[in-house]
Amino acid sequence: METYIKTNETHLICDLSIKTVDTNKNENDKNENYFACDICGQKFLQETILKIHFDNHTKEKPYSCLVCNKQFSREGDLTVHFRTHTNEKPYSCDVCHKDFSRKGNLKVHKRIHKNEKAYSCDVCHKDFSQKSNLNVHYRIHTNEKPYYCDVCHKDFSLKVNLNVHLQTHTKEKPFSCDLCHKDFSRKGDLKVHYRIHTTEKPYSCDVCNKDFSQKSNLNGHLRTHTKEKPFSCDVCHNNFSRKDELKVHSRIHTKEKPYSCDVCYKDFSVKSNLNVHLRTHTKEKPFSCDLCHKDFSRKGELKVHHRIHTNEKPYSCDVCNKDFSQKNNLIVHLRTHTNEKPFSCDVCHNNFSRKDELKVHYRIHTNEKPYSCDVCLKVFSLKGNLNVHLRTHTNEKPFSCDVCGKNYCQKRSLKKHNRIHTIK
Repeated sequence: METYIKTNETHLICDLSIKTVDTNKNENDKNENYFACDICGQKFLQETILKIHFDNHTKEKPYSCLVCNKQFSREGDLTVHFRTHTNEKPYSCDVCHKDFSRKGNLKVHKRIHKNEKAYSCDVCHKDFSQKSNLNVHYRIHTNEKPYYCDVCHKDFSLKVNLNVHLQTHTKEKPFSCDLCHKDFSRKGDLKVHYRIHTTEKPYSCDVCNKDFSQKSNLNGHLRTHTKEKPFSCDVCHNNFSRKDELKVHSRIHTKEKPYSCDVCYKDFSVKSNLNVHLRTHTKEKPFSCDLCHKDFSRKGELKVHHRIHTNEKPYSCDVCNKDFSQKNNLIVHLRTHTNEKPFSCDVCHNNFSRKDELKVHYRIHTNEKPYSCDVCLKVFSLKGNLNVHLRTHTNEKPFSCDVCGKNYCQKRSLKKHNRIHTIK
């Protein structure tokens, strides 16, 4: 290998090929001496950087990490990599004191304080502080996805996204939380997860001052103020404020259910629904009411339950002004005005305004009685009927007459009794 210099250009010669770079084509390059790679034609201002770049073609990686055995072509890259194991961050920002493991990352970070964005997209005019970010951004316009999965042939615009995707095939989750030991395939996911323990919410809404642990959640929230719904379904044209909402919605049309329970093999279209379902097997109820200490398997159930104590009813009927603690109850109530009964029995064609009513009705045809008394083993088709029956064993009579103080085990029995007093 040898180096030779011509006017305005320098070449690193190897046995493979020689490429000529005409730097005079760019007005900004006229007064620069460039070092050009003979394999790929890439230009560099320094010969040392060209030699480093050339190692990428030779694939020689003589430096190996003692911890994870990852190999590097440069000793400096190994040194920087080793900081991922030691968590060493020797470069500190003198403005906000944020620490970095690489000097280049600190340099780029400082542009945030200067608000310096030197690179602009000539298509949509969006500005960027890093040229690499501009190059990646361009792929939105070109739809270029240069990174390819050898397993399932899925394409990606970012190499980091491909690397993360590959872990879905290998099931590798190299990043572990040192508090709860939950594992993650991406370092960023671990960082976000850690805020559950620290309750850190660094992103704040300028409109209502609500705080968020993730920037993407803040961006989605801001659209509740702007009413913006930029993501549209190409099948039914429903609009959504968040891309992930559109993705989940699309599964209604595709019938895709990518999340499967390892216990009973039930499939789900949303991962969070699978997580909630798994608690039916583990009996886990991680959400507890701080007033009555009742436990719930879902955070949403706890939130709704809390309204029993606060008597909060945020959902109001526009027709009769009746208030409800749950949105679903309002939706069902509205059908009393519209007389809508969208749920139909495929056996007898009876129609119902509520899905759970249809489910209960269906047991007439199947003779299913899933609720069993632990005392006498009598079975019931309704959980409410089981609860009433259990009072025959406990002799509990929770419904009391305000007039004469007589007690009843069923609400309807009290209601019937009250007629005695109203007749008088």
